[in-house]
Amino acid sequence: MKVFIKTYGCQMNIRDSEAIAGMLKNANYEIVDHESKADILLFNTCSVREAAENKAIGKVGFMRKLKKDKPHLIIGILGCMAQSKGDELFERLPHLDFVLGTGQLHKLLDTVNSLVEERKQMLLTAECNDVLTQMGVHYNDGDTSNFSNYSSFIAITRGCNRFCSYCIVPYVRGREISRTIEDVVAEARELVASGTKEITLLGQNVAAFGLGGNVNPPEEGISPFADLLVELNKIEGLERIRFTSPYVSYFNDKLIQTMADCKKICHNIHLPMQSGSNRILKLMNRQYTREMYLEKVAKMRALMPDITFSTDIIVGFPGETEEDFMMTKTLMEEVGYDNAYIFKYSPRKGTKAAAMDDQISQEIKEERNQILLQVLRKQVESDIKKLLGTTQELLVEGVTKTNKDRFFGKTDTSWVVNFVPNAETKVGDIVKVKITQANAVTAVGELV
Repeated sequence: MKVFIKTYGCQMNIRDSEAIAGMLKNANYEIVDHESKADILLFNTCSVREAAENKAIGKVGFMRKLKKDKPHLIIGILGCMAQSKGDELFERLPHLDFVLGTGQLHKLLDTVNSLVEERKQMLLTAECNDVLTQMGVHYNDGDTSNFSNYSSFIAITRGCNRFCSYCIVPYVRGREISRTIEDVVAEARELVASGTKEITLLGQNVAAFGLGGNVNPPEEGISPFADLLVELNKIEGLERIRFTSPYVSYFNDKLIQTMADCKKICHNIHLPMQSGSNRILKLMNRQYTREMYLEKVAKMRALMPDITFSTDIIVGFPGETEEDFMMTKTLMEEVGYDNAYIFKYSPRKGTKAAAMDDQISQEIKEERNQILLQVLRKQVESDIKKLLGTTQELLVEGVTKTNKDRFFGKTDTSWVVNFVPNAETKVGDIVKVKITQANAVTAVGELV
């Protein structure tokens, strides 16, 4: 049977979809690149923002006509929205066949096989302690025929114990569960053997890995996540290690020193800030302060001078005053991010923030969003010019969209560089280029 997979949301969802594709392919299912070709449609969904849910529901709604033309078609919703909405999805989408929550993804094959035998609507949303560890299959819009394994995701934790007041993740992905170091290292070795050069470790709070679900940050000298990084750094053939997303208070001295000591760890850290105001951080239940955040950044920069940072920021959180917003702006300028995901606060039903007073108008959110985007643009334009004349090592990622004669790759600090390849250059290679041009977001280089 032929399967089409559509993924919404974060890198964790992408990793889950790749694992699902691997599971299906091993069972002799075929992954296809368009819903019209499929016998089974799988929609792996996100609940972080209402817009993502509406987009997925709208897409599945359009599949009703396709199912009239192909009555044998099986349609399933997976992931976070499946977990949060459950039975409600059957009411809104009566042509839907099954709903599979975040803790039940490992039961996908059994669910599909059951539906092939007997058509009935199935709901599986019970919490489960399993982490989906199936070897993944990369696919580009469903196509697995010519897609390199040079970069791969590994999910090392599932769930979250932080309960930020605006976030629905702990409710849809459950409590924090970690894999073992041995299990993660074994998967990494298998991926490297199949051609992977770069791995990205995934989790809602990767730095809490191995802490047994303890809600408090580790004491100094204790960091199972650092221990994992040391073991991964030993793998022959693995060139780069990335991870996302960590929680700032879990960056103790042991972890920071390990990052500096392990040569394969990329010097680009995604460090969510959310707000620069201690008052708003407290309302968000972000259990750190502006001062702690800057202290951790300073420690990392002292040991890794070339390090770059990306972040997440929310504007327009309930009760955010102009003074609070300006504290976010000044913190953003002080750190100097080279990338930022700036979100206008969106209430999520079931979270504490949704019931808070002093909700901010959409007009003010939009204005503040634009101000921070301008701060980011200035920072990126300034920093990318510093690359001119330097020689950078790239992991080649593919052909540029605008010029088929050029390839592009990323530095370990996550700058994108375009260059003209030679006859031997291929995706997944590590190459050196000298930077000759720099525009607003992309650099251009020549092979050395």
